[in-house]
Amino acid sequence: MSKVLVADDASFMRLMIRQILARRGYVDVVEAENGLRAVELYKATRPELVLLDITMPELDGLAALAEILEFDSRAKILICSAVAQQKMVAEALKRGALDFIIKPFRPDELLAVVSKYLD
Repeated sequence: MSKVLVADDASFMRLMIRQILARRGYVDVVEAENGLRAVELYKATRPELVLLDITMPELDGLAALAEILEFDSRAKILICSAVAQQKMVAEALKRGALDFIIKPFRPDELLAVVSKYLD
């Protein structure tokens, strides 16, 4: 079973992603409410995939991306962000994120990107 870390400051977004992933059988989901917690949970749980928002308190997604990749250069990190942040998404990809999912997304769009890296 694949473990997924979902980092987003919006609890409704974490819940929605968790529910979508559960429908596909990804039930081992760890949640972080900010970038700092995402880094801590990555180190503690070693998930197979990270879904990372960019705009978060404590530590933004770009900084969390850098810290996670410094800890584990093979980490699979996907950016899950709004269209308005397209420039930052491009920067995240340049810094080592594997892919991105634009919010708002349909469940099938999320699952298509996630399954590309887990299945």
